[in-house]
Amino acid sequence: MRFGPAGYPAAGKTPEGALEYTRSIGLDALEVEFVRGARIKPERALEVGAKAKELDIRLGCHAPYFISFNSDNPETREKSIEWVMSTARAAHNLGAYIIVIHAASYGKSPETATDSVVAGLSRCKDMLDDEGIKDVTLGVETMGKLGQYGTLKEIAQVMESVDGVRPVLDVAHVHARGHGCLRTEDDMRDLTDEFFSLCGPIAHFHISCIKYGEKGEISHLPLDAKEPDMAMLAHVLQDSKQDCTFISESPLIEKDAVVFRDLFPQYKRDRGASRAPQSVHLTR
Repeated sequence: MRFGPAGYPAAGKTPEGALEYTRSIGLDALEVEFVRGARIKPERALEVGAKAKELDIRLGCHAPYFISFNSDNPETREKSIEWVMSTARAAHNLGAYIIVIHAASYGKSPETATDSVVAGLSRCKDMLDDEGIKDVTLGVETMGKLGQYGTLKEIAQVMESVDGVRPVLDVAHVHARGHGCLRTEDDMRDLTDEFFSLCGPIAHFHISCIKYGEKGEISHLPLDAKEPDMAMLAHVLQDSKQDCTFISESPLIEKDAVVFRDLFPQYKRDRGASRAPQSVHLTR
């Protein structure tokens, strides 16, 4: 199992410095946030990827928030393909194994959402194959708002039609969408069992707590909010053989990555063995 932040910790000043800081606090994963566009030159991505490999930090990437394969606007659907492709190319150069995608909103045509997502991601997969990029998984995230496409069942439908697609489980999003549905360890176990049946060799998680309302997600919260109680997730997965990456999207991003890691006794580090994590703003 690996644990890390969503974004480069600002304490590192540069991407390489952020990776070194991440490793110094005992974390070994990081999700590069291209949420406003994958603006990185190929040669720079190769440099950062080499540093991550040197430090044994597993990388993923988050694609832009603007993606919506079910948009009524054809231009937005075309740009969505460009945004996925630019992120996948950057991920390939970084050595990242997955890109995380917010696939769509239901909009005015919820009945077309799955077909639209399948059509968009099929084109992306064909283009990636044509470019010889076969090492990047297209990860479709479970979403927290009722108006957004992305339940595990919906993602499973996409997987039936598009090779190379896997779900990304944002546990807090599931909790918010279900209006507080994750209350017991059995709830967590049922969720992870369903996820592990779909996730492939590596299960990519987003972890945090969450504020929610009638329409689902409102905002992410630190782990001490206990909505849901992430200690239940850690306990359920204590003896799991599934390879997992846990990315903290808490407002205390790298701090709560350490907090969650330390819920697993086999991964908990002596506080004296590394610098204590700071509460700092991250570049996301």
